[in-house]
Amino acid sequence: MEKTKFEQLRERHPSFVYRGYELSEKDGEILIRYDFSLENGPEFHPETRIEIKDGEKNPFSSPAAERMVFALGMVELVSYWKCACPPTVYVDCGHLDEWDIRWWKKLYFNGLGEFFYRNGISADSETFMNIVCRAENRDYPLFDYSCEELNLIAVGGGKDSAVTTELLKRYRDKNMFFTVNDQTARTMTVIRGGYGEDRILKTYRTIDKNLLDLNALGYLNGHTPFSAIVAFLSFYCAYLIGARNIVLSNESSANQSNVRGTDINHQYSKSYAFEEDFRKYTEKNIMNEIRYFSLLRPFNELQIAKYFASCPQYLDVFRSCNRGSRENRWCGKCAKCLFVFIMLSPFVDYERLTKIFGSDLLNDEDLTGDFDGLTGFKGIKPFECVGTSDEIRLALFMTGEKLKSENKELPVLLRRFFENGGDRNINKELLKEYNPAHNVPDGFLEEIKEMYELVASDN
Repeated sequence: MEKTKFEQLRERHPSFVYRGYELSEKDGEILIRYDFSLENGPEFHPETRIEIKDGEKNPFSSPAAERMVFALGMVELVSYWKCACPPTVYVDCGHLDEWDIRWWKKLYFNGLGEFFYRNGISADSETFMNIVCRAENRDYPLFDYSCEELNLIAVGGGKDSAVTTELLKRYRDKNMFFTVNDQTARTMTVIRGGYGEDRILKTYRTIDKNLLDLNALGYLNGHTPFSAIVAFLSFYCAYLIGARNIVLSNESSANQSNVRGTDINHQYSKSYAFEEDFRKYTEKNIMNEIRYFSLLRPFNELQIAKYFASCPQYLDVFRSCNRGSRENRWCGKCAKCLFVFIMLSPFVDYERLTKIFGSDLLNDEDLTGDFDGLTGFKGIKPFECVGTSDEIRLALFMTGEKLKSENKELPVLLRRFFENGGDRNINKELLKEYNPAHNVPDGFLEEIKEMYELVASDN
């Protein structure tokens, strides 16, 4: 039997090495440069730059900083490992005990679930990778972390981080913002929240060209757990400025899988399971003075959309489309655009919504396939950061009722929804849901209560 590409590449490239990293500072910028190599293949030297113009409160290169930067490299390496999936990974620049190795394998395996599925790779959690640590253990001195009650808020430019920005407005003097590869929508979210651009800690991540060259040659490619990079990079940035809290905007809906009957989750590194694991890892291996949590974990996507619609200053600047992000536009032709359009349709004037997106996405038959995946008409949900089919069907039901009450003709996909029985077994209580599985500190529960009262009301 002919070997699969996965098997052939693993034979051709039997190992991958995490050799080390360099950490330097110059002219208000911190540079992290990693050193990876693929056996019988190229070296990779991805870089991350951090703008820290006002200077860091804690030293950029301390024993604690090294542990953070090393861990960030452990996440970065999987983007390069996946091109050939070598069976063995050697770690030469930081110590890992057995607990750590199990931790990293769990992240890689679950974070690559979509990658394995879409590439037709049959892998199991034990044998897909063997991690061998060749670095000696080191005794790190105790570290006195200089900390303030600052909130470092991760901003992606979509509706979720805008909601978090709005909810935390009473902490205005304590709020800083964090972006990866800053884009217009991210900066504008902060500005529309009432802050200056100087409150954004900007980071820039560069992919090594050698990886892109291998992809062009037909090596494996696909989704990796990017939000795990956000986690470790934001942790290092919080340390630099002396922040107490890293505030994410991941909702309860991120816990759901994309393929019915499996654990394959495009959003695994946004899930509550990963959030819990990350907190355990940092407390064991780095420090426990920095809290990492999602403020929106108690809520689902539909609740977040309702609250977002009550903050009109963000409507013309937010963006969530991956295809159009570089041009700061909605492409109007992808599952993510369709999803956001649907989520907002019960709460935003329909004509205004079509102007925001450039067209009526529910009247576009080309989006039928994505629509059927989003609504649960077929068993695979689009591999995007989207909500559950229950939330989507309630949103469509509410929009249909609204348009009918206004004596307006239903767009083609909304008609498809009703004609195919999508309005059967609707959970009309979703806007009153509350997810108790979260890590929101007690000091922020007032914000949670404020949001819940708005989204659960009948108005």
